[in-house]
Amino acid sequence: MCTAHAETSSYPGMVMDDIQHVISAPARWDDDSWQQAGFWSLGILGTAVLVDKPLQNEMRRHAPNNNASILQVERLGAQYSVVVLGGFYIAGIAGNETSSEVAQDGLAASLIASGLISPAIKLVVGRSRPRNNQGIAHFQPFTDPNASFPSGHTTEAFALASVIAEHYDDRRIKYSAYTLAGMVGMARSYHDAHFASDILAGALIGTWVGKSVVSHNQQLRGKQVALLPDVSSGTIGMRLTGNF
Repeated sequence: MCTAHAETSSYPGMVMDDIQHVISAPARWDDDSWQQAGFWSLGILGTAVLVDKPLQNEMRRHAPNNNASILQVERLGAQYSVVVLGGFYIAGIAGNETSSEVAQDGLAASLIASGLISPAIKLVVGRSRPRNNQGIAHFQPFTDPNASFPSGHTTEAFALASVIAEHYDDRRIKYSAYTLAGMVGMARSYHDAHFASDILAGALIGTWVGKSVVSHNQQLRGKQVALLPDVSSGTIGMRLTGNF
C-alpha cells in the first residue's frame, strides 16, 4: 500500500494552496471578522496619529544607530529567519515531525506575508520612511517598492513567530517567539527605518498569515488517502480511499 496526503502530495502544491487560501480569505470572512479587521485598522490609524512622531523622536534621542546587539536582533526579521527555518528543517530530517511542519509552514507563511502581501501594500501605499524626514503622512503610491508601510522585517518576524507559537503548547516558547518578534519591530524603529504604525501593521499581517497557514495545513495534513488494490467482478485495478 502506498500513502500520500490529499492536495499536499508536493510541497510546492501545498504552498500554492496556502497562497490561494490566504489571499481569498476576506471573501470568506463573516461580520465578526470584518468588524475585527475594522478595529485593527482603526488601531493602526490611531497609532499613526498618536504614537508615530513621539516614538520617532524618542528613538532618535537615544539611538546612535550602530548598536551591534540591536542590529543582530533586527536580522531575525531577515536573513536570520532563514537560519531559524533551516534549524527546524534539519530537526525534521532527524525525525521530529513538529519541527518539519514548522519549517514547511514557516517558509510558506514567509513567502506569503513577506514575499507577496507586504511588498504589494508597500507599493500601493508608498509611505516615506521616517529617515527621509518628510513627516508621518507623506505618501507616493506606486513609486517606491521599498516604502515604509508596513514593516517587512516585522512582518517576517511575526509570521515565523506565529507559526512556531501555533505548533507548540509550551507558553515559554510562545512568549519567547513573540517577544523576539516584537524586538525586531523595536529595532526597526531604533534604526529610524519605520514608524510605530508600520511596525504594528507588519505584526498584524505576519501573525494573521502565520496562523492562517498553520490552521489550513493542519486540515490538509489530516486528509490522508490510500491507494489500494481492487479485485472485483473479474477485474483488477486500484482503489483510492481516504478521509475527506
